[in-house]
This record gives sequence, structure tokens and C-alpha cells, in this order.
Amino acid sequence: MKISVIGSINMDMTVTAERIPLKGETLRGSAINYIPGGKGANQAVSMAKLGARVEMFGCIGDDDSGIKLLENLKSVGVGTSYIKVIKGVATGIALITIGENDNTIVVVPGANAMVDKTYVDNIAESLLESDIVLLQHEIPVETVEYVIDLCTKHGVKVVLNPAPAYPLKKETIEKVTYLTPNEHEAVILFGKELSMEELLKKYPEKLIITLGSKGVTTCLESGKVLLIPARKAEVVDTTGAGDTLNGAFTLQIAKGADIKSALEYANVAASLSTEKFGAQGGMPTDEEVRNEMK
Repeated sequence: MKISVIGSINMDMTVTAERIPLKGETLRGSAINYIPGGKGANQAVSMAKLGARVEMFGCIGDDDSGIKLLENLKSVGVGTSYIKVIKGVATGIALITIGENDNTIVVVPGANAMVDKTYVDNIAESLLESDIVLLQHEIPVETVEYVIDLCTKHGVKVVLNPAPAYPLKKETIEKVTYLTPNEHEAVILFGKELSMEELLKKYPEKLIITLGSKGVTTCLESGKVLLIPARKAEVVDTTGAGDTLNGAFTLQIAKGADIKSALEYANVAASLSTEKFGAQGGMPTDEEVRNEMK
């Protein structure tokens, strides 16, 4: 079983404050930390910590952040052989403000913008050896569409986590195996014409909508809308919870789990990840998830 992630590799600059500042407002922060992140890297780390064999595809700069991020991925067991170091380009960075058990994030792409079609062509042979590929929206949209087309042609399953959200072509939605927006991203993708239930029924066992503290929902092939409530957590930091869910879900699907079982597992993993600080630092092991599910 081989799982691949193609996407962003960022250094997260995380500021903790008593709450999220209002527009035009200045608040005093209590701490600042530099933590490995990026949706792509987070999702790869999530799966590696859960015991998966996972390969990361993406680009970093030839700066200190890039070196640290590469070593971090290696240290948790993520495959890094195909990560490209771009000379003279800064590694991507995410500016994160944490307050009141929530966060805001601004992403500066840097080297992530260099994950282009040429890069994909160079790594395509290895990528297509995958059983399943996980993508996000922190690399160029043309690349996302290109990878989806490539995987579809070669029968490789694709999970697309459309974050940050932007409208998708109808054919792109049809080609992906699973689409995993949150509530706000679903509105950007599909508009407000259909209710959430109508949307889910339109894309049974393809569209999965995460609901934060309310859990996660999808529609089964039978037409039944499935809601898996969130596990009650002692929340410290929600950064990376969605990435944990996507990674855990993708891993379970790769193992052959049905969508209900995969989401139950992923939901618990995501909840556990919020109980520690940092996107990757709080991600649980398979043993921790299984013990909690008991």
C-alpha cells in the first residue's frame, strides 16, 4: 500500500493571544512559535504518525526553514526523496493567530508556487505507483487539476481537500474520488442554492463535509445522510485538526475501510489532535486513536 501527498510545505509562525483581533485592532500576544506546517506536509505527517507508508511531493526553498522542514518530515517517517529544493526562493510560510479555541491563518506560498506541471511530469512515474493521492489547494490550481487528470487516467484514487477554497470545475468534482470541504468551503464550491443535505445526496460517498465541533457528515449510497458527532475534547489548539482528519480518513480508505468506519476513525484522530499545541505536534498515533475508540 502506497499513499502519496502532493501539496504545501510551510513553516507556521503561530501567535497566541487572548482572542482573534477585530479588523484594525491591535492585541498583545502571549507567545510566538515557529512550527512545521503546510496542509500537505501536515496530512503526510498525520498518516506517518498513524503508521502509514507515505511519500510527500512538493517544493521548499533553500533557506533555514526549508532545511528544518525537510528534516522534520524525515524524522517522523515521511518519504522525502521527491521534494524539490528551489534555489533563491523562500519556503512557504503561514501566519497563524490562535485565540479562544480558534484560529485565523494567512498563507504566503513561496516555494509552494513552484509545484507546477513540469514538477509533476518529473515525479509522475513515482506518483502513479500510489494506491491513493491526497491533494489540497495550497499549490497552484492548474497543478491540482493536472494531478487529478493524471491520476484519473491511470486509475489512482484521489482525495481532494479543497482548502483554501475556490470554485472548482464540474469535471474536476466528478473526477475526484472524495471531496472534503468544511461548511464554509462547501458554500464557496457550490454556492447556496442547495441545502447541505441536498448537496450531500447529490454526491453520495464522494462529498464529505467537516463541521468542526459538530463532527463530520456525508451521504451513503443508500441515500441516508450520515452524521458522525465530534468527540468531546479538551481543546488547546485547533490548528491541523482538519489535516489530521483528512490524513486519517485517506489512510483508512487505502486500507480498505468503508466510508463510515473511515470517518469514525478520522473524527476521533482529529479530536485528539486539538488537545495539544501545534498542527503536527498534537497528531495522534494509531494506538492512541484505537484506545480512544474503545
